[in-house]
Amino acid sequence: MFADTSVPYVSSRVAENLFCRAFSANNLSRSDVSVDASVKEMGIGVKTFVEGNGKTFQKIAEFNKDKKLYSEKDPTGVIQTISILRNERLNATKRIHSLDNLLYHCITRKNGIITAYDLDMDLVDILNISKIKVKNNVIQFIDGINEYSFNLSKSTLYKRFVTPDSLIEVSVDIIKDPFEALEKLLLDSGLKLEFAKIKEDSEHIYLPLYSDREMMVPERSQLNQWNAAGRDRDENEAYIPIPAWIHHKFPDFFPPRDISFNLKLPNGEVMSAKVCQDGGKALMSKHNKDLGKWLLRDVMNLKEGELLTYDRLKIIGLDSVVIYKESAEDYSINFTKIGSFESFKTQSN
Repeated sequence: MFADTSVPYVSSRVAENLFCRAFSANNLSRSDVSVDASVKEMGIGVKTFVEGNGKTFQKIAEFNKDKKLYSEKDPTGVIQTISILRNERLNATKRIHSLDNLLYHCITRKNGIITAYDLDMDLVDILNISKIKVKNNVIQFIDGINEYSFNLSKSTLYKRFVTPDSLIEVSVDIIKDPFEALEKLLLDSGLKLEFAKIKEDSEHIYLPLYSDREMMVPERSQLNQWNAAGRDRDENEAYIPIPAWIHHKFPDFFPPRDISFNLKLPNGEVMSAKVCQDGGKALMSKHNKDLGKWLLRDVMNLKEGELLTYDRLKIIGLDSVVIYKESAEDYSINFTKIGSFESFKTQSN
């Protein structure tokens, strides 16, 4: 409808929402993970771009907050580090949402045509990385499955998307005057043009998975509560810290201390949770080990007895969670990218 050339324009957000509507998929757009949607055990990254010659590089990941991990390394070291980070985040996405497989659903455009096809979202085969080439600020390499390009100045990883022979093609007529067409459509149907009221998102807050005073995960409390001194503790004992200012700024967000509520996880499972400890400083599961098992084992992929560190959070690319209040008794939780809690804290104070 709106295009300045013969190549159709498709908004990436529209493509994501249409995909979810067409396939009754779960929309993961408000979750900071590597896919946009899920259908059962399949995670889907929805991409839309101009097809060009059918072999174009497209952005698949950004590593702006990880420069310290690779900035001093040679090209081989840079690619090794970026590949490890990429694989860790794909695997974390699968664990968070209980997914078995990941793929790209590509919607490409060329003159008068929109095409659609699916490609596997592969891990980087680190052991088979070869043909590393450096030109200006770009490092190109292959892994025997895909061809990649990493832009050092943008901290962005690209993959070459090769259009397969088998795909769906739809011819597109671009309307010369979309406003006239919309007006005619409304007049012919007898409808009146009305603008929908802005719908505010669910009430929500962010919580850190670390101590916001020191930007580290304490060795004997919070997510490492299982390692605290004193009594014997379960290996999965853990809690998410609730900074005191959260209760002052959002006094009615959580139920009173020790009152249980439903907490829906990203994979659809529901856990009974509550606010505990002095000052309501801890978000815990009703059965204490449930939260730790999910966070430490299922998501962080840590072995029993292995400490969670902030470095581990940086590798996965997630250091905080967002809690949505759906009703007085129903809440949901999801992971958010590095720096999300700090931004929320700055905006709230």
